Amino acid sequence: MLDDFVLQTILPSTHDLGGFKVHRTLPNKERTMVGPFLFFDQMGPAHLEVGTGIDVRPHPHINLSTVTYLFDGAIDHRDSLGTQARIEPGAVNLMTAGHGIVHSERSPGDERAGGPNLSGIQTWLALPEAVEEIDPAFEHVTKAQLPVIEAHGARSRIIMGSLWGQSAPTTTYSGTIYADIALDPGASVPIDAAAEERAVYLAMGEATLEGVKLEPQVLYVLRPGIAATLRSATGGRAMLCGGDAFTTPRHVWWNFVSSNRDRIEQAKRDWNAGNFPKVPGDEKERIEIPAIPKTVSYP
Repeated sequence: MLDDFVLQTILPSTHDLGGFKVHRTLPNKERTMVGPFLFFDQMGPAHLEVGTGIDVRPHPHINLSTVTYLFDGAIDHRDSLGTQARIEPGAVNLMTAGHGIVHSERSPGDERAGGPNLSGIQTWLALPEAVEEIDPAFEHVTKAQLPVIEAHGARSRIIMGSLWGQSAPTTTYSGTIYADIALDPGASVPIDAAAEERAVYLAMGEATLEGVKLEPQVLYVLRPGIAATLRSATGGRAMLCGGDAFTTPRHVWWNFVSSNRDRIEQAKRDWNAGNFPKVPGDEKERIEIPAIPKTVSYP
């Protein structure tokens, strides 16, 4: 029975962004966080038209870290620290907003010429209250720097934290686990019970957890203390995420996250007034605050 080891099943909301779809499972009315994870988006997979690409214009964040991880394609990141970094499959971009950062994400020009591919996961992680207002930072961790454990037909890349006896060098601000699990036909991988909160997400293909079929684009929050085995008969790609449970809620409104609602109101005023820093090389455009944002919390 699924209920024996799954605490909650979070269905996605799906948004068509013109040329590709985004499946969002966090935040959700049923649950706002799994460990520090409070936003979970799957982008694509998609092949965009020749000459086009994604153009996420400059926009602000506070009091969170964004984690971008790709299965296919490439994205050029720029931010108000002056960072320019291209992310490609298997690497990770970690952007810590702290007291405020602005960034843009665009398809590289050389990718647009042939019609860019886009497939990956973007997550937001809450910062503990003691470090919510730290200085902004950016970190690019290469594919070669992230440990990969290969066993029983599975290749598990550790993106953040420690799993299966290996640790990623990616900075964490609270107890965090995050991994990309590629399953060959007939493969299996153990999901241990070490983290306080854990969830499994089938991004593509086919997989079962303890013999129960998983549906793609659904976030399965596991019961605390329960170990399980993830298997695939025909091949699949899954994400494991979670970590230490937060003892205080986080409020999410548009791109702003904070333990304090008033801080979010201040961030709104600051963006409208032009008080956030500019993105060097990408100063001409920006995203305005929406009247009704798609991303809100339910604490």
